Amino acid sequence: MKTFTSIQPDRLQALIDAFARARIAVVGDFFLDKYLDVDPAAAESSVETGKTAHQVAAVRHCPGAAGTVVANLAALGAGALTAIGLTGDDGEAYELRRGLDALRCDTEHLHCDPGRMTPTYLKPRDIDTPDLTGEHSRYDTKNRTPSCDATQRRIVRSLDAVLGRVDAVIVADQVEQQDCGVVTRSVREALADRARRHGEVTFWADSRRRIRQFRNVIIKPNQFEAVGRDNPPPGDEVGLARLCEALLQLRVVIGAPICATRGDKGMIVTDPEMTLVPAVRVAGPIDPTGAGDSATAAVVLALACGATLPEAAAVGNLAASITVEQLATTGTARGDQLPERLELWRQQHAAG
Repeated sequence: MKTFTSIQPDRLQALIDAFARARIAVVGDFFLDKYLDVDPAAAESSVETGKTAHQVAAVRHCPGAAGTVVANLAALGAGALTAIGLTGDDGEAYELRRGLDALRCDTEHLHCDPGRMTPTYLKPRDIDTPDLTGEHSRYDTKNRTPSCDATQRRIVRSLDAVLGRVDAVIVADQVEQQDCGVVTRSVREALADRARRHGEVTFWADSRRRIRQFRNVIIKPNQFEAVGRDNPPPGDEVGLARLCEALLQLRVVIGAPICATRGDKGMIVTDPEMTLVPAVRVAGPIDPTGAGDSATAAVVLALACGATLPEAAAVGNLAASITVEQLATTGTARGDQLPERLELWRQQHAAG
């Protein structure tokens, strides 16, 4: 296995300059991230129950899950963005659509189903504690019944409608319950078929639970998913030899390249040959929330603009290293931040 040594600064800048011409569709589970900024000093005691009544000083909304990918694409300077997904007919859908509109993302194919809830992550946190210790327990709103056949057909029709005018399709499969989100078995089958028939389009998939079930699309498993391990203990890792062997086998099954993530050790990509792409070393406290989505956005943008998979993975590592430094929020990386981060990467790895 070879190690990727560097992407040259002028090559990186050429890719960044081309981002504005890239046309990307994001298919998957669009959540609303709803933050409640709680003021602990204003807490009251409920007259009825005696329990603490936490006081909300501010409410913030932003697109989450697949919407986080869109936010990172927009921050990196992508051109046309299209959302393909599903919402309910509720206030959360209004806020989600408003957030996507602010990111210049077309929501024509974000379908409304009055029988479903808009998936939402409700995130209360103390306003006087900026790090992760200020977070309260999260409240999740998800649909836990299968998506109906008519809805699945609408998603596939939307995919077909945009394929003639996009350079890449990103699949963001967030819902863990089988067939209860946008990316159902029939949608995965349609994606495999369209990826086979549209070789000019980059297809990329990320999934919470079913990454090994995709076919004909580039997949982004983490090191544990690549070897078929669930729920690894904190601090665990997969040996490099075992991981490489698993990736070679998985590459044959999937029928498309693989980009496996290894946390702070970077990525391994399978094409055109097995290549280790080291990460940027980041000092100080970090928050990994959204780092995978920022990496996805950067890698796919780079691929859509002509990068090789190792080059694109290097760009993804640069973006992720910026995102993890943004505490207590789902961060993003901007295109103009990447060159400075590349210089740091080159200094670190020149020194070994």
